[in-house]
Amino acid sequence: MKGAIIMEKSIFEQMGGTYEVQSDYRLPCLTLPAADKSVGIWGQRHLRYIKKYRKILYVTLLTDGKLNAYLADVDRQAEELFFRLVKEYAERQGITEQLKAENQMEWVRRMNNCRALVEEVIRAEIIYD
Repeated sequence: MKGAIIMEKSIFEQMGGTYEVQSDYRLPCLTLPAADKSVGIWGQRHLRYIKKYRKILYVTLLTDGKLNAYLADVDRQAEELFFRLVKEYAERQGITEQLKAENQMEWVRRMNNCRALVEEVIRAEIIYD
């Protein structure tokens, strides 16, 4: 093979990366890590927020492959806070199982009020922070 050009491996290839040839270009074959943790409603809301208002954080987490783990952690924190605060608010307002047995509509109204208050706290403290 006269005149063959021998190219050194790039750093990307030395680290195990591969390229795909498209037209006259060699494009790196890149994939994001698999999402190993599920992201619930709170994580999804936080994702919308950081995509719109904290773009640098979003891009950094995405390119580092840490976005899913970060969102799963936000979701877990919000869920834990939600259940803890709903329980505390219900106890403070005297919402009991006895009330539930005696007047279900009143119990539902008061619990919905507690849930709405807690959702506002979570939005302010975790989602939009």
